[in-house]
Amino acid sequence: MIRSLFTAAALFASAGTLAADTLKMAVTTSFHNSGLSDVLLPEIQKDLGLEVQLIVVGTGQAIRLGEAGDVDAILVHSRKAEEKFLEGGYGTHRREIMYNDFVLVGPSDDPAKIATTKTAKDALIAIAEGQAPFASRGDDSGTHKMEIALWTTAGIDEAQRSPSWYNEAGAGMGATLNTAAGLNAYALTDRASWLNFGNKQSLTLLFSGDPVLFNQYAFLPVSPDMHPHANTEAAMKLETWLTSARAADLINSYAINGETLFTFNADRMLKVAE
Repeated sequence: MIRSLFTAAALFASAGTLAADTLKMAVTTSFHNSGLSDVLLPEIQKDLGLEVQLIVVGTGQAIRLGEAGDVDAILVHSRKAEEKFLEGGYGTHRREIMYNDFVLVGPSDDPAKIATTKTAKDALIAIAEGQAPFASRGDDSGTHKMEIALWTTAGIDEAQRSPSWYNEAGAGMGATLNTAAGLNAYALTDRASWLNFGNKQSLTLLFSGDPVLFNQYAFLPVSPDMHPHANTEAAMKLETWLTSARAADLINSYAINGETLFTFNADRMLKVAE
């Protein structure tokens, strides 16, 4: 009987140790599609002994998973949504990790002539006026939130985005780019996903460089006050690693065809939950 109790206790302790070495993190499809996770995760496991289990979704769904306590941390790219998450008490703080930019891709013959426009606003106006095919994520992701903000700035509301030319994929970045390739349509994408996308067909990068297309990724641990089961210790270990010189080197050196996909900028904590 004593031996059985000892064995049960040992198994319980072992399970607890295993849980402490595992972290669930919701990440955006754009981060995953970039291929960077395939570089970082093995190094995290090697350096920390920490298994990071990714739940790959759009930013909106990632935040909802964090709010529900279904993950221990989120890595997303929509600052307004992130700040709302913190204001609701669901996260402990927001830490910037890295950035890239959004770009507009489309048919190589560029029927809307967006390659000659000077701003993202002008590019979207040209697409709408020409009713050129456009593929939208349509999934409440960070990329979709950015796209809707750009349409709003351009003065083109939902009613003006006719289904005859505006197509909502309701899917991740890779699937949306496949839709764009199939329709020979324009699309907004993060640069990393575009560079790692293999089915470009006649699509090409046509517009970039507007400062409004800046794309920041941030790490937010789930609050243990809201969700006591959250693996906060592992989340903080991961944050320390993600903001280290080791992570900086891996992130800054990750390139496809000689082009860097992300720039490390984890130099400060922007917001701490009150």
